[in-house]
Amino acid sequence: MHSGPALVDPDVSDRDMLLFQQLFKRYIGLHLPVSKKALLQSRLGGRLHELGLRELGQYHAMIAAADGAAERQRAIDLITTNETYFFREQGHFDFLCSEFLPAWSGAKTLRAWSAASSTGEEAYTLAMLLDHHRPNAAWSVFASDISTRVLSFARRALYPMARGQNIPKAYLRRYCLRGTGEYEGHFLVDGELRRKVEFGQRNLTDLDAADDGDFDLIFLRNVIIYFDFPTKVQVVRSVIERLKPGGYLVVGHSESLHGMDLGLEMHSPSIYRKPQ
Repeated sequence: MHSGPALVDPDVSDRDMLLFQQLFKRYIGLHLPVSKKALLQSRLGGRLHELGLRELGQYHAMIAAADGAAERQRAIDLITTNETYFFREQGHFDFLCSEFLPAWSGAKTLRAWSAASSTGEEAYTLAMLLDHHRPNAAWSVFASDISTRVLSFARRALYPMARGQNIPKAYLRRYCLRGTGEYEGHFLVDGELRRKVEFGQRNLTDLDAADDGDFDLIFLRNVIIYFDFPTKVQVVRSVIERLKPGGYLVVGHSESLHGMDLGLEMHSPSIYRKPQ
């Protein structure tokens, strides 16, 4: 990949911003406010340089065209990717260990969905906890994201050590393999654990065609902040249709379901239960 400066004009015009706002809203429900001009520039600038394009308008014409699906997915990957890490927002995992998993210990099987899994850290964190707390009982983790690029990264399961600094030492020893040679400074998630986590591309604004079954636990963290209010309601309703009665929905600490008529019971801020 070329690391030189982008050839685009440093200023994103209001017209360019409007075009990309409309495109991302149409395809993935993303609300990209005008205040995010710098983000648009920084995320897409390098790709314009690679393609030899000088203006964002040219790139928009390319990805909006009927035959632009592949490059449009590339743009979606670039604009939606956010760095995360293992055991992010520790309070949610404390809840799983102290309340959720003990209460569900008698369940024959337990299904969890990491609904905006990014590069996979959240999904593998869930897998570590489930494996540890359910050594003799069935469980599975399904993880989805809109970005094919981050899903590819997640399936590989090779991470910089910095992303795993919150992993408990016992889990590091059991589930992570320290890289050597060219992989120095990285760790690989254990193959047996990897095989129990399934990754798939899903668009949270269009789940109708997906038949992934029902889940006992759904993590929908740090994604609805990118939607406008009507889209947030649509996405959350669609997601909780796949939540079993009595199951739990977990959203990000900075996110709120306030004002949404969802029929959920609030266990604590950011943790909700679907009535039985």
